[in-house]
Amino acid sequence: MDIKKMYKTIVQDPFPKEMKIVLGDRELVFKKRTWNIGGEEKGLRYGENPDQPACLYELVQGEMELGGVVFRGPGKGLVSALTEDNMLQAGKHPGKINLTDVDNGINILQYLTRKPAAIILKHNNPSGAAWSDEGVFNALEKAYFADRIAAFGGAVVVNRPLNKECAEFLTSYYFEVVAAPSYEQGVLDILKKKKNLRILEIPGLARLDELVGIPFLDLKSLVDGGIIAQFSFRNKILSEEDFLPAKAEKDGKIVYARRPTPQELEDLFFAWAVEAGVTSNSVLFAKNGQTVAIGTGEQDRVGCVELTVHKAYTKYADNIVFKEKNMSLYELKLKARADSNLKEYLDDILKRTEEAKGGLKGSVLVSDGFFPFRDGVDVAIEQGVTAIAQPGGSIRDFEVIEAVNEAVPQVAMVFTAQRSFKH
Repeated sequence: MDIKKMYKTIVQDPFPKEMKIVLGDRELVFKKRTWNIGGEEKGLRYGENPDQPACLYELVQGEMELGGVVFRGPGKGLVSALTEDNMLQAGKHPGKINLTDVDNGINILQYLTRKPAAIILKHNNPSGAAWSDEGVFNALEKAYFADRIAAFGGAVVVNRPLNKECAEFLTSYYFEVVAAPSYEQGVLDILKKKKNLRILEIPGLARLDELVGIPFLDLKSLVDGGIIAQFSFRNKILSEEDFLPAKAEKDGKIVYARRPTPQELEDLFFAWAVEAGVTSNSVLFAKNGQTVAIGTGEQDRVGCVELTVHKAYTKYADNIVFKEKNMSLYELKLKARADSNLKEYLDDILKRTEEAKGGLKGSVLVSDGFFPFRDGVDVAIEQGVTAIAQPGGSIRDFEVIEAVNEAVPQVAMVFTAQRSFKH
């Protein structure tokens, strides 16, 4: 059996060309999205795994309003509206994971429209994200080196036209997908040197601010065939002014946390926007408009902080080794077993990483849920975090605020008054 063949085989698509969903007196009509690729009509390559048939549907008819809230309707398509003209290069042509990664990049970027921004995603989570006043290339480079290891084979999504500098950078490494609102002249000639790269043009990436605050119908299927329907997450933190002071009361005593500086607030705003696309239970560290480490899908809050700190140290050390020796940290560890000089170099790398605390000194932390105990905050403070944003609402908010107030220097904290779980 040639196991590799399963990744190259297109699974037959048995889904009908149209799907209708009726909710009360509202009917939503969806059309299956297919593309003419190489003279053949093709839908999704396959689903989450190569043996799972899948298809993509676009909402083409029907408006919906629930509880006085109007939902996103037809004509607002992004990923689901991709045509052959938007698929500038099909590569192996996209499967479900490629498109849902791009979609989650869009989910994050809708809150980061005021600056050039880049998101790199793997397995529907951002591996790195950044925005920059210096332009889209600077944002892309920072997003990549936020987690160079995890970015391998990822999907890149940007909110500004892609330029030649970005294209040269992207073709220097391995990515599966790149999506941008448009491509500057000559860029496609560079990108198409990578024959398997899916190159998507999504004009709506330049107008994502139009989506903010308008929910879509979020459906979760159960193993018994049932469905949970919910309003999609709507971020309440749309500017730095939307954060609330961290305040708590216990036994008649009121405590307040330090208000973040303008730079801390901007980093917290950026980080909270990225958090909207991270699988919970999660925390993430950010500094100067760049994610430092992203922790995803953990069961306990303090454990998530500890694991994210470990990731930060690993990525920091790897970046040093890559820039100085053009190899990964793991290649260095392997070679150091038999080379005393490289073993000495590895020890120096680990020492430098420890001294810099994995790049976490001066970073901020956001948490998608409140801290049930102060332990997670204490772990973050030990790494040099200067400001924290979290939903608030724990019965131990008082103790959590005491933790940041006891820190030397004092650490800032604000509340979002909103949880950002994503399952």
